[in-house]
Formats: sequence, structure tokens, C-alpha cells
Amino acid sequence: MFLSDSVSHLLPLFLSFFAQRSTQGRKRKQQPASMGPCTSQRRHSRIAPVSLFLLCLLFTETCTCLSAKVYVVYMGSKSSRGVAEEEGALLQDHQMLASVHRGSLEDARASHVYTYKHGFRGFAAKLTEQQASEIGNLPGVVSVFPNMKRRLHTTHSWDFMGLVGEETMEIPGYSTRNQVNVIVGFIDTGVWPESPSFSDTGMPPVPEEWKGECQSGEAFNASFCNRKLIGARYYMSGYAAEEDSMNKVSFHSPRDSNGHGSHTASTAAGRYVPNMNYKGLAAGGARGGAPMARIAVYKTCWDSGCYDADLLAAFDDAVRDGVHILSLSLGPDTSQGEYFSDAISVGSFHAVTHGILVVSSAGNEGSPGSATNLAPWMLTVAASSTDRDFTSDILLGNGANFSGSSLAVFGMNYSMSIISASQANAGYFTPYQSSYCLESSLNRTKAHGKILVCRHSGSSMESKLEKSKVVKEAGGMGMILIDDADQDIAVPFVIPSAIVGRQIGSIILSYIKQTRNPRSRILPAKTVMGSEPAPRIAAFSSKGPNSMTPEILKPDIAAPGLNILAAWSPAASKMQSNILSGTSMACPHVTGIATLVKAVHPSWSPSAIKSAIMTTASILDKKRRPIIVDPDGRRASPFDYGSGFVNPTRVLNPGLVYDLQPQDYRSFLCSLGYNQRSLHHITGDNTTCDRKKFTTSSELNYPSITVPNLRGAFLVHRTVTNVGSPRSVYEAMVSPPRGVNVTVEPRLLVFERYGQRLSFSVKLRVVAPSKGYGFGFLTWRGRNQRVRSPIVVQAVTESQFGLLR
Repeated sequence: MFLSDSVSHLLPLFLSFFAQRSTQGRKRKQQPASMGPCTSQRRHSRIAPVSLFLLCLLFTETCTCLSAKVYVVYMGSKSSRGVAEEEGALLQDHQMLASVHRGSLEDARASHVYTYKHGFRGFAAKLTEQQASEIGNLPGVVSVFPNMKRRLHTTHSWDFMGLVGEETMEIPGYSTRNQVNVIVGFIDTGVWPESPSFSDTGMPPVPEEWKGECQSGEAFNASFCNRKLIGARYYMSGYAAEEDSMNKVSFHSPRDSNGHGSHTASTAAGRYVPNMNYKGLAAGGARGGAPMARIAVYKTCWDSGCYDADLLAAFDDAVRDGVHILSLSLGPDTSQGEYFSDAISVGSFHAVTHGILVVSSAGNEGSPGSATNLAPWMLTVAASSTDRDFTSDILLGNGANFSGSSLAVFGMNYSMSIISASQANAGYFTPYQSSYCLESSLNRTKAHGKILVCRHSGSSMESKLEKSKVVKEAGGMGMILIDDADQDIAVPFVIPSAIVGRQIGSIILSYIKQTRNPRSRILPAKTVMGSEPAPRIAAFSSKGPNSMTPEILKPDIAAPGLNILAAWSPAASKMQSNILSGTSMACPHVTGIATLVKAVHPSWSPSAIKSAIMTTASILDKKRRPIIVDPDGRRASPFDYGSGFVNPTRVLNPGLVYDLQPQDYRSFLCSLGYNQRSLHHITGDNTTCDRKKFTTSSELNYPSITVPNLRGAFLVHRTVTNVGSPRSVYEAMVSPPRGVNVTVEPRLLVFERYGQRLSFSVKLRVVAPSKGYGFGFLTWRGRNQRVRSPIVVQAVTESQFGLLR
């Protein structure tokens, strides 16, 4: 390259400067070897802009490095050529990368992050936008997408659902002892192996078919695995490529520094712990849903989230390792992208085609259409309450008493002055701004020694906790927090505090306004059993309709996710257990139940297990009344709970199941318009689309029926498999959605043998178009079974249909 005299004389200076920066970076932290030289460029971004410009003039590759980021290159199903093909995968990846690095294998190796070769084919690499586009046009590439970040969707609950037994969690009439042969994988923040929830006392040897490993790392070695915790891996190359600093990362190993992973794993499959509690609250024996099942952890989530490249590496290893069920309590920050440009959809698709059930959380946004993890091959879980609450009593000076949610175990010995936080505004903050107890918004003189009434309008539990810290720093002695969303989430505040809804909050503010010397007292938090109604759908739980494919109902099922006690990481806070809320907590409840089904019916497919869980769910609470939704108490619909609240006492004998094979998902993809080339790469076979056979996504043999734009009449087909009594008869019972006539043919299904498959059709006809969606149910009633499927229909006129399009 030609350099003018005015620039070339600066070359030694910049080379020396850049070398010094690189040396300092290496001294600070050694980077993962797989990441190559581009990895550390982000950490040297403090170089002056002019210097960067001159460096770019001198070194084109430096600029390329600085503009590159990690992309996932997805190449569909792996071929069946075995070990030789797998060993050649890395070389193939390097050759493809070299094609966009001007033929340089050295640059190709430096940009490479991961190779995916066990469950599916693909790789992750650091690329510029232009290079990513070029690779996307290469033969065999299905999609190329950025290394996006995912968020975590963050005891008594098993008794509440009717499971008994400290170690085996037996379901009356069935033995679940075979759970020792079921391996459950958790893609999460890792594990705290010393927790008693992961003890292997009394457990038999590890199943011979297990191919996983226990990966050593910081504060974690292979000896921490045992006959309960049989595998542990960690993945951070995708994280390291995107984050500016590695200094915040605790434990470069499978060890859990966050607590979330230990909590979810113990909820699903933790051993019995005799006296688990949170600072004295919720004291008693605690265990997971399948306490004798094996656990394998795949740590992909770090301080700021979970990156796609790492997630896909975990999926890939889990397929090879031999897990039977995968549990993911995490999801995207924003609305989900197209299925095969979405890491969780990609990984779960190939897991399911290898016979692995994937259970996921629906998300914590709470608004209509906010549900995530929308692929039909996943089992997506919403969150509900149990009949146990954690509350603090609020005593007002006029004798009025209220209860608010709290985990603050300290209270007040006497009453104190109470004011609205808006009365304690400081500096440039308006009273309205101060009413939300924002950082530095409170005047210490006005707040000192008082109870402050603050407001909260977001969905973050952490921000609620922060408000109590703000009040404490201003000299406040207590806090009453008015939650506009009224979510009932108990929070471990740093001062005596309680959360109330808008209605009670208005009463308290009115008392303050109308009283000359208002006073109040907040008592310590306590455990309240038998709260009603229960279960209720949690206000934060994300809801349908499905924003990707409206013909597939999401979420699928609801389970306890409000104020759940389980194991914890002492590194996160000096506790062995903790109480958390979120669909992150609901997901492992269903994972545990699915494990029991797998133990009793080891030959069942992922979709058969999913169907059994969905069609046996309840839409009534413990008092046999319709389940309601917090905070407004409206009657819940399938957009809130899918098929209903999970019922583990019925799940092992569903009578009929809606089974699905991999070819059914291929037909589903055809209905979405995937072309032959993409399908061939995704499935790894010579699949062709017969669009006459499968005209719409509503035709997928799903345990629910959803028709988002019903005009006139529409025919849906389903097939059920008999998994109950060999000779049995089922009669169709219909509760139609409003404005829709529903006809089922035939009305009777007569089975002669176990495993027999019979098909039926459901004709939906508009009789009175109505606004929005209507909800109903189809129930196949047998001698001892009720096989129920939600029917979700939006009936429209021709003019409405034109607007919807």
C-alpha cells in the first residue's frame, strides 16, 4: 500500500502505541483462545478517534476488526455421515470463512467462534455486515443472524398441585421410580453444586448412555459432579465477543454466581431438603418435581444476559450428551424474529427432532401479544400464583389495617409519621417525579424518620428494591409502594416495606391528605397459607395471541411462578435458598412434570408428553371457579393460560394424545411459505411441500385449535392416538366460541387397541361476527378421561378481513 510522506513517518509511532495497548490488555485478562485477535478490539475503544482514523488508513484489517461482530451462520440439519463428517465440520467452516476473508485461512480461524455439528450444522464467527451478507448467499446456508442477547425470565407449589412424597413425588396409581433414568438439561446461569438440592445420596449409578462431561473451571472441578448432577458445561465465547468488559464475570466455570440457574434446576428436579426457608419465611420441606431425576447444566447466561452463539452451542452439546428434556427459563428482549433466524427456535427444533422435549418460559411483559418462545415444537409456560402469599400488615393511625406483599422480615415497634414521597421532593425534581422515589429525588430533611408512600409503574422487581434503598438513603424508616400493575410480587426490601395496589394506595394517600398528623406502622413479613382465589394468572405473565403465527396458541400451559422458594447461590447473596417470581419459575414446574411423564412413558414423543400436559389441564381454581387474572380479576382466557393450569395428578393417564412427528413440522413450515431449498437444508432430507394437503398452520395436529381470521366456514382436521384403555369410546362435547357454530365429525371415536390413531374434523362456521377473539373448548369425554382442547376464533366479515390483511 502506498503511504504519503506526511503519513508514513507516523507508522512506527502508531505501531508502538497499539502494541502497548494490546500488551496492557493481555495483562489485564487472557481472552478465550477460540476468539482470535478481533475479540479484544472492543476493549481498546478508548483510543482517540483521530488515532483510529489514521490506523484505519494504515491498516484496513484493523477497521474490519473494529466493525465486526458475532453472527450465527445456520446451515440446517446435520448430515448422517457420522464421525468423519463431524471432524470435517470445522474445516468446512474455515473454508467458508476464508471465502469472505480474501482466501486467508489464518483470518478465517481468527474470526471463528463456535462450530455446531451434533444436533445441527452451522457456526458462529466474527464478521462485518458485508461478510455476513456474502456468507448468507453461499450454498447450504439457511440463515445468518446477529448474536442477540436473551434475558432470564425472572416447595409448597408441588403440594398445591397435588404431588406427594418427599423423594419420588409419586402420583397415585403410578410408579415414577424410573425418573432416575431421565436426564434433564438446564440452559441457564449454572449451578451451585454444594446445595443440598443436588445431593446424590441414595441414587444409583449414572445411566450408561450418558455422554456428557463435567467441565472444570474457576472454583469448579469435575469432582463437583455426582450421581445427581451428572454434567456441567459453560459457554462464554459469544458473551466475550460482545461485552466491553469481562471483569464483571464471576466464575469462568459452570458455577452459578447469579442464583437463577440453581433456583430453576432445584424447582424441577431438586432433592428433598427438610427445612428450606427464606429468612424464616415459607419454612418447611422443599423438593423438585422429579427429585430422583438426573441434572445436566449448560451455563450460557452471564451478568448481562445470554447470547445466541452460546445458546446454540449448548443446544448442540445437549443433543450429543443424551439429555431427554431441556428447560429454558429465558427469551428475547424484543419481539421474536422469523423461526430460523431465532437461536432458541433453531436449537429447540433440532432438539425436538432428536426426541428431546424443550420446555420454555413465556416471558414477563404481561401485555397482550407479548408471549415469547412461540415455536409450536416448544412447550411454552405462563405463570400463576399458588395459595401461599408473603405479606406485611400496614396499620394506619385511624385504625385501618391493610396487607401488602413483602419479603422484608423486619418491622417497626411503634408507629411513625407517614407522608407521600411527592411531599419530599428535592432539588430540581418535581413532586410528581419524587413520588416515584427516583435516585436523588428525595429531600433528606423532609424524609428523615418517616414512612414514605412511593409509586411504581414498571415491571422490574429490581427497581422496586432500589426504591427502598433510595428511601433508606434519604433517612426514611419505611416505605409503602403503590404498584400500578398490582403484580403481587414479594420483594426483599432493605427497610420495612410493603407493596399495595392502586385501590389500597388511593385509600392510604387519602388518609395522609385528610389527616393533620398521619401515622402508620409496618409489621414484619409473614407467610399466609390458604389465600384465595388460587391459582390466579400472574399480572406479569406474558400473554397471547401469538405474534409470529396466530394459528398456534401461545402460551401452552400455566404453572406456579409467583413467589417460589428454591435453591440459590450464596455468591449472589449469602443464602442457600431464595424466593423469586417470573415465568422463569413456572417453566421448571412443567419441566418437572414432563420428567415424571417421561419416566412412566419413556417411549412417548416430545409432542405426546406435551399433549398429555395440555389436554389434562384445569381451567378452574381450587374452589371450582373459573381462573382469574391479576390485577383486575377478569376471567382468564386461553391467551392467559393456554390450555389451563397444569394438573399433574391426571397427566399420566390422558386417554388420548395429539402426537406429532418431524414431518408434521415440515408441513407446518410449508404452510408458512418456506421454499424447497430452505426446507431441504433445515430438515436434512428431500422434503417436498404438498400445499393442498396442508393449506394453513391451523392444520398442524396441535392440542389446541386457533383460527385467527374466520370468514364463513372453515374445516380443521386433527388426529388422536389412544394411550388409554385398548377398547374405549370417546364422545365429542363442544362449548363453542361466541358467534361461531362448531360441528365435530364423527361425534364418536371408537378405539379397538392401544396406539390406534383416529382422525376427526372440526367445522367452524360464523353465525354472528363479534369484535375480537372468542374462546371455547372441544372435549373428548371417555369413561374416565376428559381430553380438552381450547378453541380460539376471531370471526370476521369480508370487510373486516380486508382491514386485517
